[in-house]
Amino acid sequence: MNISANALNAGPQASARRQVLVLTGLLSAASAMLVGSMLAIWLQFRANAPLRTSSDGSKMLRDWLPTNTKIPEVATNTMMITIVITCIMAQWAIYSARRSDFKHTSLALSVVLLTEVALINAQLAVYLQMNIGIRDGSYMLMFYSVTATMLALIVFGMGFTLLTLFRSFAGRLGDRDLMSAHGLYWYSLAVIFAAMWFVVYVQK
Repeated sequence: MNISANALNAGPQASARRQVLVLTGLLSAASAMLVGSMLAIWLQFRANAPLRTSSDGSKMLRDWLPTNTKIPEVATNTMMITIVITCIMAQWAIYSARRSDFKHTSLALSVVLLTEVALINAQLAVYLQMNIGIRDGSYMLMFYSVTATMLALIVFGMGFTLLTLFRSFAGRLGDRDLMSAHGLYWYSLAVIFAAMWFVVYVQK
């Protein structure tokens, strides 16, 4: 009597858990809630500021932004443009990694790193040009709180870019989740920065 052993079928493939993407999404949501709550406090402070007459006496203004404080609009607008370029370069890195193009992936991430350095440099330039002390008033305290939090998120993003760039140099282009998570972080950070830029730098 012959007994033939039947081969077992291969089991189902384990689905990707995408922990990096999920963690990045949670971090981005937490960052948005943090900066959003700070901007809400900013708007509340501004709404509660006393009224004063304008220099020409034609209208009433909220006495929120000190009269001798000037926001350098060139530097702040440059930051807004730069963070858009950062997102474009991060998307280019994702595009190149999906095609196993090491050269352009590394180039895109290197440009992302340079734009992040430019963002930090521009923010420090804003601090130097405004030349205000953190204890000089409620506006100054809120200004440094919001912008320094944003600066910390950018510095964290720079660390994320360095990690992604090192893995790219190591030939880990197959790690697409990390590349996508890196792009997701900067997309969300660009939206958060745009809200901060409009409330703090444009509306003042």
